[in-house]
Amino acid sequence: MDTIQQLLDAFFSFKAYVMLPAIIFIIALAVRLPFKKSLLSTVELAVGFAGVFIAFDFFVANIKPAVEQLMVIRGLEYNVLDVGWPPLAAITWSSPLAALSIPLILFLNIFMLAAGWTRTVYIDLWNYWHFALLGALVMATSGSMVLGLSATLLLAVYCFKLTEWTAPDVERELGLKGVSASPVSVNGIVPYTACINWVFDRIPGFNRLSYNPEKAAISHDVPGAEEDGQESSEKDHSMSWLAFFSEPMVIGVLIGLVLAFAAGYDTKQTLELAVHIAAVMFLLPKSAGLIGEAMMPITHALRAQVERRFPSRKNLVVALDTGFLMSHKSVIVTGLILMVVAVLIALVLPGNRVLPLGDLPNLISVMSISVLMFRGNVIRAVIAGIPVIITFLLISTHLAPLYTELANQTSGFDAEGLGLITAFTDGGHQMRYLLFQLYQGNLWAVGGVAVLIMMMVFTWRRCKALQRR
Repeated sequence: MDTIQQLLDAFFSFKAYVMLPAIIFIIALAVRLPFKKSLLSTVELAVGFAGVFIAFDFFVANIKPAVEQLMVIRGLEYNVLDVGWPPLAAITWSSPLAALSIPLILFLNIFMLAAGWTRTVYIDLWNYWHFALLGALVMATSGSMVLGLSATLLLAVYCFKLTEWTAPDVERELGLKGVSASPVSVNGIVPYTACINWVFDRIPGFNRLSYNPEKAAISHDVPGAEEDGQESSEKDHSMSWLAFFSEPMVIGVLIGLVLAFAAGYDTKQTLELAVHIAAVMFLLPKSAGLIGEAMMPITHALRAQVERRFPSRKNLVVALDTGFLMSHKSVIVTGLILMVVAVLIALVLPGNRVLPLGDLPNLISVMSISVLMFRGNVIRAVIAGIPVIITFLLISTHLAPLYTELANQTSGFDAEGLGLITAFTDGGHQMRYLLFQLYQGNLWAVGGVAVLIMMMVFTWRRCKALQRR
C-alpha cells in the first residue's frame, strides 16, 4: 500500500498540463491515431492547458491583492481563509482510500459502458480527486473505508450521467460533438440549472431578455444595405457598440477599473489591473480553443474504437476538463461578472465568514456548462449564479473547521499559521455537501437527495428532448 501511495504521490506531483497530455498521448496511440498526429495533438493540448493555467495564475496574482486591499480599506475582517483547492487535493491524496479510488472508478466506468448504463468515457484522471475527496471526508468522520469508497463511487456515477446529459448543449453551442465537461464542480449544479431555466422560460417579460456576447460579437451583414444605406448604417453602428461591450477584453477593463477603485488603487495600479484582467480575458479563449482543436481527432478515434468493441454503444461522450469551454465568450463574461458579485455578496451575507480569494476565478469553470445550457444568455447565467454563490459561501464556511483539521494532519499541505482554511467553490460544493450530510445520517439530507433525484429525472428528459431535435 505504501508503494502504491508513493506512486500516486509521484504521479500527481506533475502539473495537470503535463500529466493529462501524457495520458491522452497514450490513449491516442492505443486508439490507433497516427503517431505524428498523436504527438501534434498532445503538444497542442499541453500548450492549451498550460495557457489556461498560466492565465489563471496571472489572474489570481493580480486580483488577490486587490481583494485583500479592499478588505483593509473597508475595515473588514474574515477569519476563514479561502486558499483554493490545493489543501483539498492534499487531503484527498493523503487518504488511505486514494490508492483504491482510481482503479475502482476506472473499472466502474468500463463496467457501466459495457452494460449500457452510461455513454460517458471518463478519461480525465486528474479530476478523480473530486470524487475521492468526498470519500476522504466520509472516511475521516466515520472511520469506515467501505463507506468512504461507496461515497466516492456514488459521486462518480452521478458525474458520469450528468456529463452525458450535457453533451447536446456543448454540441449546440460550440459545435463539438461527443465531448462534455468532467469535473464535479461543474456538473454538480446541472440539475439546478435545468430546472431554473425551465422557470425562467415561464416568467413573462424576463423570458425575452437575452445578452449573448458570443452572438453579439459576430460581425453583422445588414440585409438591404443597397436600398437603404442610412438605415443600414445606423443598425450596423448600434450593433457594433453591442459587439464592443460584448468583448471579454472590454468587460475585463471595466471590471478591473471598478475593482481598483473599490480597493483604493492609484492611477498607475488601476490602469495596470484593468489591462491585466483584459489580457487574461483575451488569452483564456485562445488557449481553450487550442484544447478543443487538439482533442477532436483523439475523441473521434477513441469513440470509433470503443464503438467497434461495443457495437451497440453509439454516441459516446468523452469527459474532459473545462478548459475547452473557455473559448465561449459568454462563459468568460459570466464568470468575470460573478466574481465581482461573489465579493459583494460575501461582504453582506449573514453567517458568512469567508471572502473569496484563492477559488474566486474558479467561478468561470463552475458556471461554464450552465452558461451553455442557458444558450449563452449571460443575464440568466448571472441571476442563476447568485444562489450558487450564496450556498458556496455558507457551506465553505461551515466545513472550514473540518478542512483545517484534516489539512493539519497531512504532509501534503502546510496549513501552519493560516488559521481556519477553506475553498470557496470546491470546499462549498453543494452536491458533495449533500452526500456528505447523507452519510452523516442527517434526515434533511434524505429529503434533499429525493429532490435531487426528481431534478435529475427532469434533466434526463431535457437531454432526450434536445437529442430528438
